[in-house]
Parts: sequence; C-alpha cells; structure tokens
Amino acid sequence: MKFKIINITDNPDGNQSILIIYTGGTFGMVYDESGALIPFNFSSVLERIPELKSLGLNLTVISFPEPVDSSNVGSGHWADMAYIIHSNYNQYDGFVILHGTDTMAYSASALSFMLENLNKPVIFTGAQIPIGATRSDARENLITALEMASKTENGKPVINEVCLYFNFVLLRGNRSQKIRSSTFGAFESENYPHLAESGVEIEYFQDRLNEHQSNQTLTYKNKFDPNVVVLKIFPNMTPSLVKGILNIQGLRGVVLESFGSGNTMNFEWFIKLLREAIEKGIIILNVSQCIGGSVLQGKYETSRKLLEIGVLSGGDITTEAALTKMMFLLGNEKSHEVLRSMLTKPLRGEMTI
Repeated sequence: MKFKIINITDNPDGNQSILIIYTGGTFGMVYDESGALIPFNFSSVLERIPELKSLGLNLTVISFPEPVDSSNVGSGHWADMAYIIHSNYNQYDGFVILHGTDTMAYSASALSFMLENLNKPVIFTGAQIPIGATRSDARENLITALEMASKTENGKPVINEVCLYFNFVLLRGNRSQKIRSSTFGAFESENYPHLAESGVEIEYFQDRLNEHQSNQTLTYKNKFDPNVVVLKIFPNMTPSLVKGILNIQGLRGVVLESFGSGNTMNFEWFIKLLREAIEKGIIILNVSQCIGGSVLQGKYETSRKLLEIGVLSGGDITTEAALTKMMFLLGNEKSHEVLRSMLTKPLRGEMTI
C-alpha cells in the first residue's frame, strides 16, 4: 500500500516528534457545500485544529491512500498500521492512530499482540461526531492523545503500550470495548482501571501502566489466521445451528460467548458437539457475554462439563481481545499445546490471572 506523508508542524524548538496514522473513520469527515459528509484532507488539519501549533510538537501524518470505514477493517489493515510503526519506530517518540470507532477495540487489541517489546506510546483515538461539525469531539480527543503520546518523565515515555483514548479517559487497548453508540463516552474498560484521566490536569496512574524497558527491541509479527468464529450462546439454540457452525470447513478456533461467569446449557447434544470439535483439534475459548466480570469454569454445574471436555477459560478477557489473540496465535504458533497454553495466559496485559 502506498501511504501519503504530510508534515503538519515543524517546530525547531520542539523536542518531541509524534507520528499520526490516519486510517479513516468519523473523525476525518467534513461537510461539503451540499451538506454531505466527505473525507477530510489532512493537509489542512491546522485550519480545523489550530491549537496543534501550540503543543510544541513536530507532527507528521501518514495517511492511508483511501480512508477506510472501520467496519471494513481487517488483518491486512492491522498489518499496515503495525508496519508503519515498526518502520518509523526510531524516528518518532510516539504514535497516534486515528481510526473509526466501530472496530477500534479490535484493532487496538490486534496491534498490542503484534508489537512485541513496545517501549513507546501507541494511542488509538477517533470521534463520534465528524471534525467538520461544530460540536465535534474530534478536537479534544486528538489534542489530548497527542499530549499523552508526548508525555515523558526522566527522559522516558510515561506510556509504553497500545492504548485507546476517548472522552477524557485512557484505556489499555486490549481491555477496551465500545459499549455506547450515541454518547461521547463510547468506550470503557470494565475489567481494568483507567490508565489516565484528563481533566484540568492529566492524571496518570503509574501503577497501572506498563513500565519502560530500556533494553528491549521492538519486533512485530503480522500473520493472522481468519478461520475462527464467535459462537454466542442464547436461549433455545438448536443442535443444527451449533453443528453447522462447528462444522465450518477449515475452522480452527471458537470464541464461545457464554452467560455470566462462563455458563452454557448443559444439554447432552451441546456438550457432545463441543467435545467432537475439540477432538478434531478445534480450540474453544470461553469468554463472558457480560462487559464486566470473569469466566470461572466449574463454579456452577452448567460450566463444569466445559472444563471436563477441554474448553479453555478466557478469564476476564474481552471478546475483541480473545478473537484477535486467537487469530494471532493461530497464525504464528505451530504447536497446538503451546497455543492452548498461551491463550489462557496474558501476553500483553489483556487478561488477569
């Protein structure tokens, strides 16, 4: 993919350089003369957000050739984002990714797994209202994300992981979920506390942030295996439905969205179908449909059978992180047993043991 490079500010007195990666989404939309929303030309971003000049930062934008609606984002786009960061890693102090909100949590999760030994900030942000609208949240989200991406202490970045900033809170990227579509507070992280909060001042919670590791070298892997499904449990599911899903040709992994703390119906036909799938080598990871809480397989009788037949517990991982982690591991790990083990352990802080 041929990316567009735009220099926004060149501040000779600025000692921090931040790379903005523009992928598309609501953030970059403006109204044309007819009142229709059209993609925003980032070369004129200072006209929309003149406050960027006062940040004292050297800002550069690398833009996707064509803005991508986040509903169309997939592993190829994740690979592009990770490639841009990896290839520009030594030239910039931090990275801000502008992305549509619908799949932002998936992309943030995916990049957290791809970028191993990350020691600089990678912050996703976006907007619920286009930058061309009077009441847009795009301005605050971008300015604060840039401030956070450039924050240092004793010469080292305060943030050293993939995060998501939205509506005054900074979240760990692979812990975030979009839970609202009609308010500015679109994202939350129910199973991990905020990394930072923006008010009159920005408060960073150091004990929740990854520590800077000076001697680490960034590496990245860009392979994902798409042969996975999310199987959401609901009352009155039929055997033919479950059988049809588990018999998808080439299927390698299932994220099982269960009730509450990991419960499913314990009908004989259901357990039998899951057991047969596992015996064929399909990995099944149990996560909760609830936005908060954890899977505790065996706590109730309805989940004890799952434990016995080899369904893995996802603990308090989100569906977004579980799905991207499973695709990532299936794409990069050849050993079935090692893969099963890695799914139940945190790789980048995405789950609690």
